[in-house]
This record gives sequence, C-alpha cells and structure tokens, in this order.
Amino acid sequence: MGLKRIGKHLWANRSRVQKAFPPQTLDAIEQAIRACEASHAGQIRFVVEGALDGAPLFRDQPARERALDVFSQLRVWDTDRNNGVLIYVLLADRDVEIIADRGIDAKVGAAEWEAICQAIEAEFRDGRFEQGAINGIKAIGRHLARHFPGDASDANELPDGPVVI
Repeated sequence: MGLKRIGKHLWANRSRVQKAFPPQTLDAIEQAIRACEASHAGQIRFVVEGALDGAPLFRDQPARERALDVFSQLRVWDTDRNNGVLIYVLLADRDVEIIADRGIDAKVGAAEWEAICQAIEAEFRDGRFEQGAINGIKAIGRHLARHFPGDASDANELPDGPVVI
C-alpha cells in the first residue's frame, strides 16, 4: 500500500467530483446513455467515485477490483441478455475501467475495452470530462449495436442516470 495513493484518496473530496462532473455534465451523460441505448438492446451504467475510503483504501484495492464490486452492487450483470456494461471512473487514481457482462464480453475482446478506457482517460487528462464520458458511451454503444441490435420491444432494464459514489 503506497502512502502516495493513500494521501491522494484521503485528500480527495466531493468538490473534485463536482468540479469534474457538475450537474449539467451528469445530465449530458444520462442523455447520451438514453440516446445510445435506443440503438441497441444493451445496457450501460456510468459510475464516478471520487476516492476510495475505509477498508478498500487500506486494503489497497485496485480500481479494476473496485469496479467489479460496483458492477455487482448495481446489478449490471442482471440483464436478460447478459449485455450490461459498466464504465467506472476512480477520479483519485485517474483510472477508468470497463466491466462487461459475459454476453457482450464474449464478443468484444479485452483489447477493445482497454482502448476505450485509454481514450476516455486521455480526454479526462485534458480536462474534457463530459466529452470523454460521452465518447466512451458512444464507443461502447457501437459494440452493443453490432452484437445486440435493438428493436421497439427492448426494455430499459437499468437506470440511465450516472451514479456518483
């Protein structure tokens, strides 16, 4: 467990999240998810966590492992076609993780998910949080549309609004 990482997480506060993801940005992300899901049968969730605290921090939990926990807690895996996708942002670590349920993950390789993560992270480094998030949602949506095309009978199984932890 690195002291530098602990310090970053302990000093991170709610205002950092609000600065990077103000209400209008969260609204834009929700609208992007809603529009994107109109073109496929998949489900996308977006979660931003400012910093780890308590046990996850002192266990030195990696962002990927934390993303898996959040994926489970939000029941992103609980879709009819196993095609839910989580975009998880750990702001203190400047890390983006994509966790995809087995239905879509079997069709899209890890390299594709990582490329999307890296593109989002690059936008975030330049301070373009809204654009990075929306571009990531669109990139995931292209994969979902290719492998899980939608029709009028598709139900919205998961909420579209981003989650701030």
